[in-house]
Amino acid sequence: MSQRKRASNTQSSQNKGVRSQRWEAVLGDDEDDPSFTQPSTSQVQKGLDRLTPAQVDLKTAEVVQFIFVKDQKKFPIRRADIVKHVVKEYRNIYPEIIKRVGRVFETVFGLKLVEIDSKNHVYILINKLEQLEGESLKMSPSNPKTGLLFVILSIVFMKGGVVKESMVWNTLKKLRVDQGERHEIFGDVKKVVTDEFVRQRYLEYVRIPHTEPLEFEFRWGQRADMEVSKVKLLEFIGQLHEQDPQSWTQQYRDATAPPAAPAVVTSANTSASVSQR
Repeated sequence: MSQRKRASNTQSSQNKGVRSQRWEAVLGDDEDDPSFTQPSTSQVQKGLDRLTPAQVDLKTAEVVQFIFVKDQKKFPIRRADIVKHVVKEYRNIYPEIIKRVGRVFETVFGLKLVEIDSKNHVYILINKLEQLEGESLKMSPSNPKTGLLFVILSIVFMKGGVVKESMVWNTLKKLRVDQGERHEIFGDVKKVVTDEFVRQRYLEYVRIPHTEPLEFEFRWGQRADMEVSKVKLLEFIGQLHEQDPQSWTQQYRDATAPPAAPAVVTSANTSASVSQR
């Protein structure tokens, strides 16, 4: 095999490794439990018949607490982790538990448990009340990371939904946020943007094919699509430039388009629905 071909194969393997590590960083270290199969309606009902209502309520409360703890850093929560660390021997009634968990979040806390990845069964919590107000993300001196994220989302949105990483850093540098220097507030700002915001699903950080050296681009993540009001964002940009938001025709059209309904975890969309106990 020629040296050129060996080098090409090595580079390809390295690229695959980078993608694999990035995906593992988002979902966690463990893959979905291959031994877990989603129970059928009849299996769930049989499992419930062997348990008391108090046992099911307690397990539901434990899952709610687990998700709250996991959500503190805004990282997605995987079904595999819920089953492994909390549900355990109650796995045969998992659909009923997660249905009740979704109901608790919505009725008690005003939150929505949303499944953002039906293949890998990945969930996030969305603030239902703030989403209705369109102010889930606010630029606040007490939360500078939110301000940084807001700026990046604005850049991506105004550029049509996708923008090269280099353009983002060039813009941030004008705001004295340089990826090559340790920031007094953000610390390693590149890690915050390309790792933390990505793991939280506010941003997507995607490799641009056939680029050497490697180049990446940013897009809005699933959580941003659900939590951030594009209308409010465009109004903010309009205030900065002293322009009517409608003067950006395409962006205004995108901002006012009806959003796609998220897959909220309720009794209507769980795989197995059983009678109430």
